[in-house]
Amino acid sequence: MSQLNPAAPGRRRALLAAAMSLLPWGAACAHGDGSDHAHDVVAAAADVLTVVGPWEMTGLDPSRAGYMFARMEVVETLLNVDDGGQLLPGLASTWQVAPDGLQWRFTLRGGRYHDGAAITPASVIACLRRAHARPGVLRLADIAEIAAQGEGILIRLRRPFAPLPYLLTHYSTQILAPGSFDAQGNVVAIVGSGAFRIVALALPQQFDVERFDAHPDSATAGARPVRRARYISVARAETRTLLVRSGQADLAFSLDPPSIRALQHSPKAALISAMLPRTTFIKLNAGHPFLADVRVRRAISLCVERQGIARALLRDPDLGATQLFPPSMALWHDAALPPLRTDPEQARRLLEEAGWRPGSDGIRRRDGRRFELNLTTFVDRPELPLIAAALQEEMRQIGIAVRVVIGNSGDIPAGHRSGALQMGLAARNFGNLPDPVATLLQDFGPDGGDWGAMGWRNAETPALLARLAAGESGVAAADRARVAAVLQSELPVIPVVWYRQTCAVSRRIAGADIDPFERSYRISRLQWT
Repeated sequence: MSQLNPAAPGRRRALLAAAMSLLPWGAACAHGDGSDHAHDVVAAAADVLTVVGPWEMTGLDPSRAGYMFARMEVVETLLNVDDGGQLLPGLASTWQVAPDGLQWRFTLRGGRYHDGAAITPASVIACLRRAHARPGVLRLADIAEIAAQGEGILIRLRRPFAPLPYLLTHYSTQILAPGSFDAQGNVVAIVGSGAFRIVALALPQQFDVERFDAHPDSATAGARPVRRARYISVARAETRTLLVRSGQADLAFSLDPPSIRALQHSPKAALISAMLPRTTFIKLNAGHPFLADVRVRRAISLCVERQGIARALLRDPDLGATQLFPPSMALWHDAALPPLRTDPEQARRLLEEAGWRPGSDGIRRRDGRRFELNLTTFVDRPELPLIAAALQEEMRQIGIAVRVVIGNSGDIPAGHRSGALQMGLAARNFGNLPDPVATLLQDFGPDGGDWGAMGWRNAETPALLARLAAGESGVAAADRARVAAVLQSELPVIPVVWYRQTCAVSRRIAGADIDPFERSYRISRLQWT
């Protein structure tokens, strides 16, 4: 059904072979037909916790793969959050804001980096200034100065920005020791201050860590804590499942529905799950001549069988997205908002109104141009290619020809920046920053964002988000509802399904749970059973 990028299967096999070659027990193998087997294997090392997921480490810079080093608790940020999104201390033990909202002060807890160097205001400021100088979340706040103030740090703003502390929970603002950088300021090693330190690193697939006893969490680690751990990037969900079933993996993330079914009664592992503030949507280039008309975007939305996709592909009909913000985003999900629905006949009428007439092959044409578009997605999340294939068929039924292109996760932001992207299918984590205002400013600000609007012009939404960011009281609930309504009407992105994270957990460990903000795998809390 799907016209997939012909290079994709070969790339997937190559990634799989590379990942499996890193397994120290070396018995699982990848075959030329793309299948893989996990027979004749031995159990994982008794004292090494093995975590598998689909994400590669594409570099050492925090802006590239910093999230993986944060998830494995190697690096820290100034602040943390609890499961409810409330701020917690990190490298900063306390913080306060001036009454005018322009000065934020952070007191450091002290301690040492993994190489023994002291955690000082100067070393923290150097990392924050570096993060601020690069494209990223700190650019959302109008920062005038980052400076030392006694044994703490002062961040001075040109205008109030209430979500600033939440920006300082983001992996791109992680704090690295001075020894992590070369003379030109490039990251050449990951020397953090977290509960674990790196002892071996093999980009892009694997790194090994061991517990850092000088970290405060080590004092409360429990009777049988995990002291050694390993992360391995394994592209295919079925391979991750085989590793769990064979006892070679202790935590396996991003499982697809067949994997979940295969592990439901496994003697080796249990399943845990949580609904996350994540939505899979179609990112549209609203500046493209075929997609600039809101009637066309609404037609595409009307052809999407959300509940059918959720039931058939995710085995969970409740994940059909009736709006952009899932119920897990309690302050943003608007139960009163008229839900997105499926109506192919109405979709066809809207396309007719927009001037698109069916051709002899069933594909619509206007002004001599055939309505055909590329839909770009990636394999890091195993459900995305399957959803893309379903969307391809649903759009064909209303007269739009779609070519599905499967590549890397970086292809969508790269296509946004170059202007070449037509449509992209991605899963956006609105909990990437625990206060979603900052993420929404990235996605739906005046110029759109890599993972949000593209070529969409709407003055109201950025103004509402700016007012929310300024922390103006009394209008926040109404502003959030209005943002949700505008996005539902204008559809710069088209929601498809919400997301439930399922993780397989080896029965040889206890204490595992899922971070709803996907900041950490929480391996420092785990105990051997």
